[in-house]
Amino acid sequence: MPAAVITLLAAAGAALVAQNLIMVRISASASTILIPLVLNSAVGLVALLGLLFARSGLDAIQEVFGSFKVWNVLPGLLGSFFVFASILGYQRLGAAATIATLVATQLGVGLAVDIVKSGSIRGYESAIGGVLLLGMGAALVVLRPN
Repeated sequence: MPAAVITLLAAAGAALVAQNLIMVRISASASTILIPLVLNSAVGLVALLGLLFARSGLDAIQEVFGSFKVWNVLPGLLGSFFVFASILGYQRLGAAATIATLVATQLGVGLAVDIVKSGSIRGYESAIGGVLLLGMGAALVVLRPN
C-alpha cells in the first residue's frame, strides 16, 4: 500500500508541474492572471460535482449545500492562493526555483505541525536534519546565478 500511495503522490507532483506550465501559457494570452485561476477552479468544480453526482446522485449534491459552513471556504481560498503563487513563481522565477521554495516550505511547516501534534521533538532529529538539507538545496536552486 505505501508504494501505491508514493506512486500516486509522485504522479500528482508531476501533474502539478504540468498544470502550472499550462496555466502560465494561458496567462500569457489573458489580460490577467485571474483568468487561468478562474478556469482552473471552474473546471475542477464542474468535474468534481459531476463525479459526485455520478457516484451518489442528487442526495450528495444536497449534502454539499446542506453541510456548508462559512469556514469551509478557507481550503478553496488557500488552494487558489497556492495556484496563484505558483503561476507567478513560474513566470518570474522559473519552475525549479518555484518548486524548490514550495517544497522546502511545505516540508518545514509540515514537520513543525507533526512535532507540535506529537508534543515532543524526540524522534524527529533526523527529519529536522533532512529539512535543513532540503532548505539549503532549495536556497542553492533559488539563488543560482542567472
